[in-house]
Amino acid sequence: MDSLVTAAARALAAGDPLGALDRVALRDDAAALALRGIAMAQLGDLVRAKALVQKAARAFGPKEALARARCVVAEAEIALASRDLGWPVKALEAARVTLEAHGDRVNAVHARYLQIRRLLLIGRLDEAELLLAELDPGPLPPALRAAHELIAAGIAMRRLETNRARGPHQSRTRRTRGRHSCVDGGGRKRSPGPEHSRSTVDCRRRGKALVAG
Repeated sequence: MDSLVTAAARALAAGDPLGALDRVALRDDAAALALRGIAMAQLGDLVRAKALVQKAARAFGPKEALARARCVVAEAEIALASRDLGWPVKALEAARVTLEAHGDRVNAVHARYLQIRRLLLIGRLDEAELLLAELDPGPLPPALRAAHELIAAGIAMRRLETNRARGPHQSRTRRTRGRHSCVDGGGRKRSPGPEHSRSTVDCRRRGKALVAG
């Protein structure tokens, strides 16, 4: 990696996309294309960012599997930022495995967080929670620890919203079942007794089963 590419990478890490572009904007080698793509993503031009990262992935040679894997992760992050959930999930998983195999633990974990965020966005909370539980944020850089906490909070909020949405429906179902159990075939109220109590409980159980299903 030459000095300009190194300086551009450092500028991106410091949150200075314009400084990065000053160094590599006119270059079309694979590393420069990848950095330009990340810079455009930081600037909010996600369409150009995606095109540059894809071009960079194609430009890396067959022996540069690690660099290509990093491009796949970058492309997935850009797609997620633009709420494009149609990107190839299998490609991201293959990239994550490659990163793990090459010892790039940080980017491998980052790929996993992208997978979890996608699951969260499409409502697959159980899968997202299971994958998140496999990760230990302790030894990770601050940015990834923050990502872990944000995802955990997102899952908790979705769980709370789901429970709140179910609550009123369950209450209405119980009230409706309870009223029906207290009226006989002629529309008259039945006197309370053991049979009435069992009927009410059975109706409530069926209501719960209906909501749960």
